[in-house]
Amino acid sequence: MSNNTNTGKTVMLFLIPLVLLGIVMYVLLSGGIADILKNDLPPVEELHVMRHTMLKDKIVLDVLNSGPDPTDIAQVMVRGAFWYHEVVQPGSDNPRHIEPLSSVQVVIPFPWNEAEPVAIGLLTGSGLVFDYEIEVASISPVADAAAYGRFALLGAYVGVIPVLLGICWFPFLRRLSRQSLDFLLYLTVGLLGYLVLDSVLEALEAAAELPGVYHGEALVALGLVGTYLLLMGITSKSDNKGSQSTASSGPVLAWTIALGIGLHNLGEGLAIGSAYVLGEVTLGAMLIVGFTLHNITEGIAIVSPILEEKGSQIGRLIGLGLLGGVPTIFGCWIGAFTFSHVWAVLFLGIGAGAILQVIGAIIGNRPMKETVAPLNLVGLLVGFMIMYGTAYLV
Repeated sequence: MSNNTNTGKTVMLFLIPLVLLGIVMYVLLSGGIADILKNDLPPVEELHVMRHTMLKDKIVLDVLNSGPDPTDIAQVMVRGAFWYHEVVQPGSDNPRHIEPLSSVQVVIPFPWNEAEPVAIGLLTGSGLVFDYEIEVASISPVADAAAYGRFALLGAYVGVIPVLLGICWFPFLRRLSRQSLDFLLYLTVGLLGYLVLDSVLEALEAAAELPGVYHGEALVALGLVGTYLLLMGITSKSDNKGSQSTASSGPVLAWTIALGIGLHNLGEGLAIGSAYVLGEVTLGAMLIVGFTLHNITEGIAIVSPILEEKGSQIGRLIGLGLLGGVPTIFGCWIGAFTFSHVWAVLFLGIGAGAILQVIGAIIGNRPMKETVAPLNLVGLLVGFMIMYGTAYLV
């Protein structure tokens, strides 16, 4: 009986704050306290162009109301002149009226010229002007089979081929001495360390372009920390299974590295596809060569944990290379046809978290004396400088 009484008291003590919170929320939502905060100031308006699409003699803007108050699109200016346009908002009787966090499409018939800039201004009902500039006008790719093929080829050049070429060094790397393998392992950590830094910086740069309502920096942290903790949980659970998992730690680590690099390359593909659409990247031979040199070292990082494994590795090596490189193709497709800064930021953060967990798995169980050995520290530095040097060519 006493146990039931104690349980009832515990439930009551838990519910009392919730009931009080409900009363407070009711008062706020019913306008009791909100009326005190009312003023005669104009609404806070914030329009953000999330994406533009260039069609023949037409520009389409995807516009988000990222402010806390509703707003209206009253006029559109193109190169300083008021211009005919149409606002499309499915399911709305008044498409020009945009509720907070809602989006519309602004369709502007305009005879733009290839490679010329186009300055656009969105005027709200209160008279505010939000400027948006298309730096280099170019036709947006149509999502047909030919376009998918072109971007798949670009992703293969940038991601798949370089990773597989790096893996082709596997037979040579297996002939190295134990000391050389330790050097290579820490060189791998240097390579991965650069990828973490590169992913975080790219993610923060993309986060700065997001509307404040998305809290881009927090999105980066969510992807990085969440992925790191998730992979830590998976690997720790695997380690608790006993000696069988220890025997396969090399292959598991290789697959984990490939996954982390694949997520990084997915974010890279997003950036490439979107930059191509926006006309901000020149797809010349030097660009492809630069990315090839930069990503070929990722193949070395993938195979380093399995250099001492016996038996045939061809099927596994191909699978590892595809896992690390193929996501670049999907990134190019997403970036070219359905690019979203939100997804770009999140995937770059996820890639950084995955690679960071891999670094911890490589050196986490090694004694500090080994990590700070001069030759291994040189390997760390050389790995980082290799990635920096190849990135410079990009």
